[in-house]
Amino acid sequence: MSATRDQRGAVRASEYMHWAKTRSRARFNLATSGMANLTLQALQVSLADLELTGDSGYGYQPLISSLADRFHVDAASVVTAAGTSFANHLALAALINPGDEVLFESPTYEPLLATAEYLGATVKRFQRRFEDGWRVSTAEVERNLSPQTRLIAVTNFHNPSGVLTDNETMKALGELAKRNNARVLVDEVYLEMLFSDAPQTAFHLGDQFVVTSSLTKAFGLSGLRCGWILAEPELAERMWRLNDLFAATPVHSAERLSVVALKQLPAIAARAQSRLDKHRVMFNQFLDSRDDLEAIRPAFGSIMFPRVNEQSSERLCDLLREKYETSIVPGSFFEMPAHFRIGMGGDSESFGEGLERLGQALDELK
Repeated sequence: MSATRDQRGAVRASEYMHWAKTRSRARFNLATSGMANLTLQALQVSLADLELTGDSGYGYQPLISSLADRFHVDAASVVTAAGTSFANHLALAALINPGDEVLFESPTYEPLLATAEYLGATVKRFQRRFEDGWRVSTAEVERNLSPQTRLIAVTNFHNPSGVLTDNETMKALGELAKRNNARVLVDEVYLEMLFSDAPQTAFHLGDQFVVTSSLTKAFGLSGLRCGWILAEPELAERMWRLNDLFAATPVHSAERLSVVALKQLPAIAARAQSRLDKHRVMFNQFLDSRDDLEAIRPAFGSIMFPRVNEQSSERLCDLLREKYETSIVPGSFFEMPAHFRIGMGGDSESFGEGLERLGQALDELK
């Protein structure tokens, strides 16, 4: 499923984001893909840490420096943005022109496709297959490249499956892009769930890589809208100047809170990792008990993308919401209607009860 089009054929919306904002909420929410939101009280913050206005210009320097230190990059390569979604928009707007060809993985995160189409790109696809463990096949990518391809776009961890793409595969993608005079855009927002003190990032694999991420998914800090782009300095400068047309001046109090949060990430990460480890065991046990679901089971992250045997997931999603007060993400948003995406980052009591209700709904559909 892609973006809604008007009568002239112009893309004007993301169907997934509309659904997420209006239909995903439920008493037992298994649709949210990130960690449960932290409260302000969970951060060690005082009024002295906050100001409504400050000297941001092209980036609030304490925030830029914190991100540069975290990823071992030059500060000139860091661009801040309002979450990963806007980081993706800003990166795509700087990387492509109307008519440029962009090669996207399939399945992928629908708002990425919608943004590229909105910007006038010609979208092509390469397949990531359930039967192959959702891995990226560089041979498949190469078959779908053309002289017009200006950008290869992937997610890592893969959204919706949660599968990790290793550095060797990423390097191979970079070589394919380099030979084609193209770049590679990698949305790494879920990669933060490796919870490493020195986060892995494809940015270090070559100047052809542009990376986006945020504090949203792994750390439950969605409200800060602390997103970023890592790009070679000349391209980063282009993004800052383009952002003058989009967002101009960021919310300064959120920038300052983001610096506070980055200093506290080890403790936040430890709590998140403990919860995900527990919930992954719970969900794997649930999958072991079902003969009507199949799934690739990543060892990390907050999402999985099970397949419902011999039927579409739409009836299951509707029944769960209407009768069992539980939400999961229909696979149709990822062009895979037999699948659904489940998130494991909520509180343990709700997650366990949500799994119980998911099992009841599956039994009812048998």
